[in-house]
This record gives sequence, C-alpha cells and structure tokens, in this order.
Amino acid sequence: MATALHVACDKGQAQAFEPVSNAKLAQHPRWTIAATMLASSLAFIDGSVTNLALPAIGQELRGGATDLPWTINAYLLPLSALLLLGGAMGDHFGRRRILITGVLIFAVGSVGCALAADFTMLFALRAVQGIGAALLLPNSLGILGSSFEGEERGRAVGIWAAAGAIASAIGPPLGGWLVDTVGWRAIFYLNLPIAGAAILIAWRYVDESSESKDALDWQGAILATAALGALTWTLTLWSSQHLVTIQTWLGLATGIVLSVLFIVTERHRGDRAMMPLSLFSSRPFVGLSLLTFLLYGALGGLLMLLPYVLIVGGDYSPTKAGLALLPFSIVVAAVSPLAGRLTERIGPRWPLTLGPIVTGLGFALLMRADPHASYWTSILPGMAVIALGMSGAVAPLTTAVLSSVDEHHTGTASGFNSATARTGGLIATALSGAVIAETGMGLIDAFQTAAVIAAILAALAGVAAYLTLGNKSQTRL
Repeated sequence: MATALHVACDKGQAQAFEPVSNAKLAQHPRWTIAATMLASSLAFIDGSVTNLALPAIGQELRGGATDLPWTINAYLLPLSALLLLGGAMGDHFGRRRILITGVLIFAVGSVGCALAADFTMLFALRAVQGIGAALLLPNSLGILGSSFEGEERGRAVGIWAAAGAIASAIGPPLGGWLVDTVGWRAIFYLNLPIAGAAILIAWRYVDESSESKDALDWQGAILATAALGALTWTLTLWSSQHLVTIQTWLGLATGIVLSVLFIVTERHRGDRAMMPLSLFSSRPFVGLSLLTFLLYGALGGLLMLLPYVLIVGGDYSPTKAGLALLPFSIVVAAVSPLAGRLTERIGPRWPLTLGPIVTGLGFALLMRADPHASYWTSILPGMAVIALGMSGAVAPLTTAVLSSVDEHHTGTASGFNSATARTGGLIATALSGAVIAETGMGLIDAFQTAAVIAAILAALAGVAAYLTLGNKSQTRL
C-alpha cells in the first residue's frame, strides 16, 4: 500500500532532526519507541484499510462517485495541509503534548466515523482524523529525533519504520476480515485500544521536548488548507460528473487565488514560513518535489482504485482483496534496505531515475488487469513490478531530499516532501471519481485507462530525477 511507502518518506524527518545542546535524551528508551510506534501506526493502519471498506461504506450510506473519493480525501486534505504546522506546534508547545493531543483527536474522530449515519457526518469526522494524524505523525518522529543520538537514533528510527511497514502490511488483510465479519464500522473501533495504549505510555514514560518559541504560521496553514480544499472539491466534482460547470470554474478560480495568497504570505514570512520559499532555490529539491508529487500521486490513486475494482468488478470479498495487496508491502519491505545501501555507493540519481520508470512498467502491466481472470496472471505481475520499482525509489528519495538543502532546512524539507507525497495522493483520489462512476466492463476499462495515466506519470517522475539530480558529489546545490 502507498501508506507503507509513507513510512520511509516520513523517516527522514527524524533523521534530519538534530537535538540542541539542552535536549534531554530518553530516560525510558524502549517505552519511548513503543509510544511513537503505537501513535504512528494509527495513521498507517487507517490509510491501508479504509480503501477496502469503500464499497461497503458506499452501499450502506448510499454514496455515489462523488462521495467515495471524499471518504479518503476528507482525511488526506488536513493531513497534507497541516503536516508541517503539526511539527512546528510540537517544537513550540512540546512534542509529547502535541503527540498526545493528536492521538486523542484521532481517537475521537474514529469513534465519530464508526457512528456516522451519513456521508456528511463521515466526511467531517474523517477530517478530524486527518487533523489528529497531522499532529501525531511529525511529533512521533520529532520525539525520536530529540530522544536519541548517533547510532541509537538510527536504531530507534529503524524500529519505528519496521513497525510502520508491518502495520501497513497486516492492515489490508485484517481490515478486509473485519469488514467481512463485523462490518466496516469495526475498522474505526480498531483504533481505540491502540490510541489508548499510545496515550498512556506517552504520558507516563515519554519526556517532554520543545526547542523553538518562534511564532506559528497559522495564516499559511489556513490558506494551504483552503486552497487544497477548493482544488480537491473541484477535481472531485469534475471527475465524477464528466462536466465542466459554473461550480467547477468557481472552485478552480478560488483554489488558484488562495494558492497565490498562500505563496505571497509564505514569501513575506521568509524562513519563518510554514513552507520557506528559499527551499526552491535548490534545483535538486524542486526536482525531488516534482518526482514525489507525480510518483506518489500515481501510486496513491491506482492503489485506492485497485481494491474497489476487485471487490465491485470482480466480486472479491474484502478479505481476499486485502490479501491481494499483501505482496506489495512484502516486496517493498524486503528490497528497500538493499536500495538504500546501493544509494550510499552510487548516489540517488540513477535509483531515482530507474525506480520510477520500473514502477511505470508495472502500472503498464495493470492495463491487462481483469478481476474476473486469474489473480496470478492478471494482477500479481503488475503489483510485483510496481513494488520492485518503488523499492528502488523510497530509500534514495529520503537520502536525496536531506542532501538537497542546507543543514538548517533538512527537517522542513523532509516534512514538505512527506506533505507533497500525500498531496499527490489527494489529487489523484479526487480524480478517481471518473473510474468509480463506471459500472460493469466500463469500470474495468476505466481502471485500465487510469493505469496508462499512472504509467506516464511514473515515467515522468523518473525523467524529473534524471534532469535535476547530479552525480553523488553534486546532489546539493
């Protein structure tokens, strides 16, 4: 699942954080790691199981092609827009405090989602979950960064990343089984014991850490959320209706205006901005941002659609659809460390060029996807090649992002890259309504067309890496 790759994408934030001289190292290192693992697994598991529940949610709440993408995007929107602000809030108010707050907000949102009587209520509570995730994710990494040093930090982050990968791997089969046996609401109740354990351990054993008293960029956060919201709503409306209406033109214009205001605001704030524009003076950083947006957009959109097509178009059970996605997580977890070691020897340029291109070949193989045919010949080959290509890109991407800017901006650059990955998935999910709106053979044909588009985007991501990254000694400009 795409969420498994977000583990590695986020991993650089902890590696980039350098504790200041007055930072207090963890008095309870094992409990500190446990708290951050439990907290972040909420987001990883949720992201990997909700896709499997979409058909069941749509059937019970009587949703259409416009509603189902918003079940995902109502969560991704605040997560994408507020991820950087969530990290800054931890620096300002204390990382443990904001982590616990985020977990609590996520838990409240989960209860609300489980009790939702209609899509309006579900969307609102999914947004609450997204806000909670935007607070807990960067601060789980920030706590690791401030609580450990040297090799101990690397070991702690490695354990955290492995736990995230495991959570993402077991999420689809477990979620599918819950949807089959208990119902889709159970996937949200599953979050409660995890959240309770994370809060209890963090409150009792995690030391508080706070490094900065800089003013928070609330204006930038509000503008970013509003701009992404307007653009996402416009794309969802257009893709599901296949029409350009006055509403879509107004939504597009609003999104563009808000985006311009966001850029002007961030430029005025300089390095105090949520997204310092000075980062974009680095050619490699620009190229890596483009690569991330294209590659994760293609991946997030197609892997959201695949279980839907298998369940609706191929009469797979949610459990069977969850198991169908399992090879992806296994291959990524097994191959990514090898790609990381290769990158240390030859630099990130060629892995980040060839990895996305191989991923694109995998998407192209899914042009043959037919949920009525054999899984082993119709679905698995494409999934295996996609996983192999992404394995070659994930670790090098983290390394390259951290090397593309000066040492004072590594944390911000990594956080922005993580937000960019989720924004790519956000926009791709908004466009997925064009596929969900189809039925019968039209659904399969639309999915195959989406696979072609995803293949092109992945290939363009590889081209962006080749054109903007230098050799090993020239990554930073």
